Amino acid sequence: MQKERVVIIGSGPAGLSAAIYIARATLNPLVLTGTQLGGQISLTSEVENYPGLFNPEATPTGPEMVEIMQKQAAHFGARYAYEDVTEVNLKDGPPFTIKTHANTYQADAVIVSAGASPKHLGVPGETEFVGRGVSYCGTCDGFFFRGKEVVVVGGGDSALEESIFLTKFATKVTIVHRRDELRAGAALQNRAFANEKIHFIWDTVIESIEGDGLVNCVQLHNLKTGERYEMAADGVFVFIGHYPNSQFLIGQLAMDEHGYVITDEFMRTSVTGVYAAGEIQDPHYRQIATSVGQGVAAAMQLERWLSAQEG
Repeated sequence: MQKERVVIIGSGPAGLSAAIYIARATLNPLVLTGTQLGGQISLTSEVENYPGLFNPEATPTGPEMVEIMQKQAAHFGARYAYEDVTEVNLKDGPPFTIKTHANTYQADAVIVSAGASPKHLGVPGETEFVGRGVSYCGTCDGFFFRGKEVVVVGGGDSALEESIFLTKFATKVTIVHRRDELRAGAALQNRAFANEKIHFIWDTVIESIEGDGLVNCVQLHNLKTGERYEMAADGVFVFIGHYPNSQFLIGQLAMDEHGYVITDEFMRTSVTGVYAAGEIQDPHYRQIATSVGQGVAAAMQLERWLSAQEG
């Protein structure tokens, strides 16, 4: 069993920001990154709305931001273990026990920043065609759809951001939305409506995804008219929201009905000495900037709490 002062679970903007502050407090945190360093930001093509990084000639990408934050935290003493957490015992601590597939750790204090994952449509064909035309990351898979026609499902910021990115490769991007108006920000809506490659189908859902080895069409259902029809498509990109990666915390921390960890204004969870930051406790804002702020707040409160324990 490896003993640590501070363990940070997750390596998205919240986790890496917390690591920077904890490391600068000379606490040498261990960051359990999971299988994807950087979380969802590592799959983001361009980051235009993070304060202080604006450059119209070379918009920074998500992976570039992750690399900078990782190096910054490491410079001050943060360490990384590329492991997924499988089990925790937080109720009987401190010290708290965190298990991965490879190791068991004990920590005097913990920051949970495990983020969130994309929701699935749950329609026939979706699971079968993952990797063969169904994707949840335009940045990852857009290149494979060069010269093809794709469908994007969703109406929020992510759906429009990814749709705009996909126009770099696809000849046509059709956004299928179950409502008659979008939830995305006004600036993104303006860019999408102005893009000649982006088209919209309103009040409609996908009932199934079909193909022969690869996706070649979707079955659509207009919720207002009742019409059902088939539309050709080479790919389907799904951006309909996220769920918190909190399954390993069930029975350990207080959560709301959707599985988001409950925190107070100081990022404290229901267990003293355990803090949470980022999308695992934030179903509302889900922005890089807010996750960074939450990670910083959690780190500052944790450091103060540890100092108070030492007398």
